[in-house]
Amino acid sequence: MLTTTFGALADPTRLAIVSRLSRGDATMGELAEPHRITLPAMTKHVGVLVDAGLVTRRKVGRTVVCTIRPEAFAEVEDWLGDVTTYWNSTFDRLEELLRGGGDGT
Repeated sequence: MLTTTFGALADPTRLAIVSRLSRGDATMGELAEPHRITLPAMTKHVGVLVDAGLVTRRKVGRTVVCTIRPEAFAEVEDWLGDVTTYWNSTFDRLEELLRGGGDGT
């Protein structure tokens, strides 16, 4: 799942879409406007995010409204927490070694 999530977020337009949706729902037109791309192109980008489980879309009359799925980012948050913990402990150990407090093993 992480691979799919990061793959979907690797595109700058899709990353900007997720950023925008983190502030609230938006229509396809609202999402497309700042990027100056066509609605069909925006539909493809949103489709990738929907397929990755990061965004949902629903029709309201003739308008398509997109919503972020915050729970879909829990796995990313867990992964980042693990990586942060690892690097913090590594840097703490390096600092100890540089100060001469470690045994060098």
